[in-house]
This record gives sequence, C-alpha cells and structure tokens, in this order.
Amino acid sequence: MHLKAHLDPDSGPPPAPPVLREDASGWERILVGESPAIRQVIHIIGMVGCRRATVLITGETGTGKELAATALHLAGPRRHGPLVAVNCSAIPDHLLESELFGHVRGAFTGAIQNRTGRFEQAHRGTLFLDEIGDLPLDLQAKLLRVLQQREFQRLGSSETVRVDVRVVAATNCDLGRRVEEGRFREDLFYRLNVVPIRMPPLRERRQDIPLLAKHFVEKICRFEGLPVKRLTEEAIERLANDPWPGNVRELENAIEMGVALSGDRAWLGPSDFAEPTRPVPAMAAWPAPLVSVPDSGLDFTETLASIERSLLRQALEKTGGNKKAAARMLRLKRTTLSAKVRSLEARAS
Repeated sequence: MHLKAHLDPDSGPPPAPPVLREDASGWERILVGESPAIRQVIHIIGMVGCRRATVLITGETGTGKELAATALHLAGPRRHGPLVAVNCSAIPDHLLESELFGHVRGAFTGAIQNRTGRFEQAHRGTLFLDEIGDLPLDLQAKLLRVLQQREFQRLGSSETVRVDVRVVAATNCDLGRRVEEGRFREDLFYRLNVVPIRMPPLRERRQDIPLLAKHFVEKICRFEGLPVKRLTEEAIERLANDPWPGNVRELENAIEMGVALSGDRAWLGPSDFAEPTRPVPAMAAWPAPLVSVPDSGLDFTETLASIERSLLRQALEKTGGNKKAAARMLRLKRTTLSAKVRSLEARAS
C-alpha cells in the first residue's frame, strides 16, 4: 500500500528558483500592441487568468509565447506563487522525468541526494512547459496522469505527492499533426488544449511594429544606462517594411543592434538597421535535381543526394535558416538534419 505524502499547506514544497514578476495590476503591459490580433490574446488572458484551466499557447518561434504565459500567471491569484518554466526540448530525455517530478537518493546512478522536481517547485503557482511537442511519449503518459489526478511519484519512490499547479504549455509545432503521426498522445493533446491561445506572427500585426520598436528602444536604453533614443519616421518605416520571419524576438535583436551602432546619437535612423542577415547554407545555390531518367542513364546515388539537397535547401529557406524548425518541417531530428547539412556541404566543397 502506497503512502500519500500531501504537501503541507502551511509550509509548501521547498522554495522554487526566484522569478522576476511585474506588478500584478499591470500584467496587460507585458504584451505590447494595439492590433486586433494581440488584443484578442489579452482578452482571453483576462478571462482565464483567474482560472485553473490548462492553457495551450501556440505560435511561431519568437512570437512571445513565454510572455503570454507570464501574463497568465500574473493575471490571477497564483501571481503570489512561483512561476516555474521548463523547456522540454533543452533537457535530455533521460533527465527530463527527474527534472519534472524529482527523484530520491539512489533512484539511478549519480542520484546522490533527493531532488525536488519542477511540479513541486510550482506548488500553488504556475508551471510553464515550453516546447511541449518535444516531450517523449513515455513522459506524455505520466504528464497526463498529473494533469488528471494532480498527483505523481518521484523517480525511485513509492510515495504519492499531491500538488496544486496550474499548467501552461506552449509549442511552435502542429500538435494535431503529431497526433495523426502517432508522435503525441491524443488524450494529452485534448487535456492540454482546454483553453487555446494562438500568438500571432508579426506579419499579422504590422501596426504594432512602431509600438514594439519604441518599447524595445526604451527597454534597451534603460538596461544600458543610456538616455532613451528617438526613432525617426524613416527608421520606423524601415522596420515596418521588413518581413521579420523571426517575429518579435528578431525585431528586438535588431533594435539592440541599432542602439549599439548609433553611438552617442540621440536618435536612430534607417541606416542603423542594416538589412537582416539570415544565412542559408551554401546548398541554397545548388540546382534543383532532375527527377526523370534520361536515355543515357544517371547516377542513382548522386540523384538521390541531389533530391536530399533540394529538400534541405527548401526547408532552410522557408524557416530562415533555423535548423530546428527545418528539421521539424522535414520530420527529422535536429541532429540528423545538421549532420546531413554538414555531409552535403563537405561533398560540395
């Protein structure tokens, strides 16, 4: 018979790592913009911030999914508790279970002491699971149990730990497609997708670019201890006309570069924002493959390699050179795609 270890309501679990938070009354300021797309996001957060319902935030890389999760946390009573974030793609699979649920001493080789997992650290607060689409299938089943039962067992322990946690998940991949491919549990998808929030890409909220640009100038200048610089109308026009495939994150990086290049000037002009460099590997210059067999025959191995080069080139162009996103588009592991790129570039040189 398993013992149940309920968290003491007075003491709670061991303290979570400190998290910087805005004043709760101003959580709306976290998401900058006046476009209908971003106002819809703010409206949904205002409606569900005080609830415990699980939220799934979707959107392209750089659209501000973590900021939306922070706003959700601050928009309700859980703002007084911890906000704990876990990037599911940044932690090796064999360590992720311990990271989420903790372990006891001796649970595996190298477990020399007990460790508190992220779920316990987030007790009475919010747990943000970023890149949830990369969660291994075996851990998906365990996560589903926690979401349904609000309890789990530490790795290597038979004790059941109960927690009060609001889970917010985020992904930049199509979880519905992953369900169809058998790479993501359907029951977990529906359990996470109770309240869906889609973060719009910057191309769908271009009217927000001037506001965002001014916001980032003020933020960066304050951080650098500089007087706040002014953006000229020409600079704003230059920024508003860029496609920004990297979304808000890319825009912020461009502003930071502009502030650095402007020196002691009190203003930023269009020349401070050079054309963004979005490198695509040398494969971009390789010709598209022939797919028909000529009368004279062909080299089968080289033809296949040419097709592979073309697919890699197209995926990298579509994702602005982002190998992780390109790998996801081609249903490859990122390490596999990187190895193929290196191999083909070596053969081309």
